[in-house]
Amino acid sequence: MSAYSRSETSLIGASLLRKEDARHLNGYAQFIADIKLPRMRDVAFLRSDVAHGYIKSIQKPKGYEQQIYIHGDLPIENLEAGPELAAFRTSPYPPFAHEKVRYVGQIIASALAPNRAQAEDLVEEIEVKIEELPAVVDVKKAIDADAPRLFVHWPDNLFIKARVDEGDHHQLRSAPIRLHRQFKMNRQATVSLEGRGVLAYWDKRADQLIVHLSTQGPHIMRIGLAQALNVPQSKIRVIAPDIGGGFGGKNRLMPEEIAVAAMALRVDFPLRWIEDRREHLMASVHARDHYYDLIVSADHNGRILGIEGDVFIDAGAYALWPTGSFMEASMAARNLPGPYDIKNLAITNYTVATNKAPMGPYRGVARPGACFAIERLIDEVAHHLSKEPIDIRRLNMIKSSQFPYQTVGGYRLDNGDYQTCLERAIDLIGFNTIRDYQKSKASSEHVRRGVGFAFYSEQSGHGTAEWTKRKSRIVPGYESARIKLNSDGSVIIHIGAQNHGQGHETTLAQIAAFELGLDPHAINIDYGDTAIAPFGFGSFASRTIVFSGGAVAKASRAMADKIKKIGAHLLQTHDQSVFIKNGFVCAEHGEVSFSEIARAATIRQELLPPDVNPLLEFTLTYEPSESSGVFSYGTHAVVVDADQRTGNVKIIDYVVVEDCGVMINPMIVDGQISGGVVQGIGTALFEEIPYSDNGQPLATTFADYMVPTASDIPTIRIYHMLTPATTTEYGVKGVGEGGAIAPPAAIANAIADAFREINIGVNETPLTSQRIVKAIMVAEASQQEARRS
Repeated sequence: MSAYSRSETSLIGASLLRKEDARHLNGYAQFIADIKLPRMRDVAFLRSDVAHGYIKSIQKPKGYEQQIYIHGDLPIENLEAGPELAAFRTSPYPPFAHEKVRYVGQIIASALAPNRAQAEDLVEEIEVKIEELPAVVDVKKAIDADAPRLFVHWPDNLFIKARVDEGDHHQLRSAPIRLHRQFKMNRQATVSLEGRGVLAYWDKRADQLIVHLSTQGPHIMRIGLAQALNVPQSKIRVIAPDIGGGFGGKNRLMPEEIAVAAMALRVDFPLRWIEDRREHLMASVHARDHYYDLIVSADHNGRILGIEGDVFIDAGAYALWPTGSFMEASMAARNLPGPYDIKNLAITNYTVATNKAPMGPYRGVARPGACFAIERLIDEVAHHLSKEPIDIRRLNMIKSSQFPYQTVGGYRLDNGDYQTCLERAIDLIGFNTIRDYQKSKASSEHVRRGVGFAFYSEQSGHGTAEWTKRKSRIVPGYESARIKLNSDGSVIIHIGAQNHGQGHETTLAQIAAFELGLDPHAINIDYGDTAIAPFGFGSFASRTIVFSGGAVAKASRAMADKIKKIGAHLLQTHDQSVFIKNGFVCAEHGEVSFSEIARAATIRQELLPPDVNPLLEFTLTYEPSESSGVFSYGTHAVVVDADQRTGNVKIIDYVVVEDCGVMINPMIVDGQISGGVVQGIGTALFEEIPYSDNGQPLATTFADYMVPTASDIPTIRIYHMLTPATTTEYGVKGVGEGGAIAPPAAIANAIADAFREINIGVNETPLTSQRIVKAIMVAEASQQEARRS
């Protein structure tokens, strides 16, 4: 419990303005590109323009040999990435290509120059000869027996093949309804506002390699750099300044970062590389790229009996350190049942190597694809039975009385009220009004209105139990916080997590202020420097409010207890008779300020109780008592107008009903949800990196890679339910990824609903106008053929 009554404060649940916004709005923020150091030089990379081939020769321009680096010039260890599973095939990923190139954009060489333009000019002078090989770009064809091998010592192009096999399969085979459907979620980039960046130099005074890095996890990146460079961790300091978004794409150690750090050990001046947008789209972390080949079994009432089939994940050419992309396939398969009471699951999942940029984590990690598949299947069963999709959802949804619920995919859903969540979304979107509108044919002949729903669950705050089950190379089972009361009474808290836009400086300050009886603006939250911050795993997987929030609460309570003990001594009373209020320890006959208590604890220790040591400083770790995670959830409902002639889609209304437990700051929660929804709209309608047959990426600028703009984004109406988690501080659950999970499914279902009379196939994202027009043409041709027969 906190040091004072919760009724005395409204900090938990208060929509305080974000503390960190002031420096951004006033131009005081500092990103990697803002850091200017004396004698600094820029780095540019020569990247392969061939997807697959043998490197026959690399010729450095004469006179510039000392400014150019290739494989073998630097002592770099290849990092072994992926799970600690014997079945997982490792793929050494050298920062500079060695012997072979395996995707367009792979680094072959680097050049150093006083500025980026000169470095790029120097790169152009490097001569490379590559013997081109056939490229593997189709995820299903890649596992054919005669497919070209990315790694010649592998028997095929599989990183790993696995199976989720639960339930009674006889029940599936004998089901009266068996629908076979295929779904595809195409490849996209993370497209954070700030690209990746690294600045490194050897600090002779500190005798350390200083690495400024745009990253979501400085401590973990230091571990990887130390291994790759064969340097003790004590000789590396990683500093993450302000980060312009990450979304998972800055949570892996990438070749550019290792290369720049390795080169910095060889020169006596700082080196910097700033990713440009073409590099980002071509060679940074890619995501999604799922293919589902599924059969759903149901009875005549629409009860879903189970799902069987195959899930293919195109992981690209290499596994990124530390975890690779292995979790993508497993999570996609295990999440397929969604919020539904499904008892049978038989899925073979394939993580496949292709001649594309490596896959990494991106907001939602596998769940947008799984949600797309199951929610489209629900609508397909409803259409087959000529029933309303919402009725099929009502029939199959897990009931509140069933929690905690163990899914057939192996997840323990902790609590919630899924049915009420669905019903509220139905009411708020105005479902009956929409159906009346459709029946009245009030829309023009060629513009059709549709309504779609999708339900998601968001695993958050998962710790040791879940990560060890996944055989993860690094187990992020806790977070830490160090709290310090300075001699003037000011408070600073260092955390191991990393803020890259989520508002940690505000929400964590609210938690500490709640526990200490202070104004949140009296508390500084600091992070991002491995020399100062306590060890932590960073911010990802909707975990920070659970883990870092818990660590801050725990450390703040320890601080409050010691403050009360010292305060009681100074007031000459018992510990039990004092309480904290507004920065004072209070008793019946008087009060003493935090600053007086801090002065005694730091510079006037003769004033302390005899059994109390000096200093007011604590470092504590936290993990929830249930380390398999807690689950936020929600229903997305969307109304669209789709033009039958052009395939254009306009979002008319968007409703989110969600439950993430207790909200520390509802305004920040709404911001997280809204941002996720916009990214989900991008997945649904715009974002795609297609590849040619010879492995050339066809969207490497924003002229080709579409993202949603202001005119594409509707007003997002957000409504909250509240089911507190029972195993976390304050009952919080994570919320960072949920907004991005459901939009592709909800929008696809709305488009399918708009053309339900002709039953178009809406099974591939992004749902571009070309794909919609093609689906309409195929459906109409099928109807004409049926009439003729």
